[in-house]
Amino acid sequence: MSTPQPGPHPRLHPNLHRLAGQAVAGAIERGLTVATAESLTAGMVAAVLADTPGASAMLQGGVVAYANSVKADVLGVSREVLAAAGSVDGQVAAAMASGARAACGADVGVSTTGVAGPEPHDGKDVGTVYIGLATAEGATSFAYRFEGSRQEIRALACGAALERLLEALSPAGYRG
Repeated sequence: MSTPQPGPHPRLHPNLHRLAGQAVAGAIERGLTVATAESLTAGMVAAVLADTPGASAMLQGGVVAYANSVKADVLGVSREVLAAAGSVDGQVAAAMASGARAACGADVGVSTTGVAGPEPHDGKDVGTVYIGLATAEGATSFAYRFEGSRQEIRALACGAALERLLEALSPAGYRG
């Protein structure tokens, strides 16, 4: 007999799979590939993209970079930036996205870093999140402040990453 699983929390991002479906369709339509670099979400963005039929045509791969050593050694994030700003920072998010793009040979890289709690980290409050995006044009990041439980913050960060990915995959967003 299987154990009943809890249903989704009402405050979790309700549209993760819809957003992922749109991102997969948009990437395929434009002939673009995507890679992820995830700290805060620990693979959730890649997993929800991979849940979408057709994802193999656009998802190159992803790196779960929970430790700073992985951010530096695998993704090429500057150790100086990590030491000065900590892992929860816009520069780090942008560098992670660039690193994922390079490591996986993708057109677009998307990354997540932040504090899900329960305690602050590196002087950053719980709910502080940065989403990074990288294309051939360069890399940038977007700052967010979410409220909720650890699960809720991670799900909201995943949703924000998918929304930013959709923007990057739009005809106006990608000029590779």
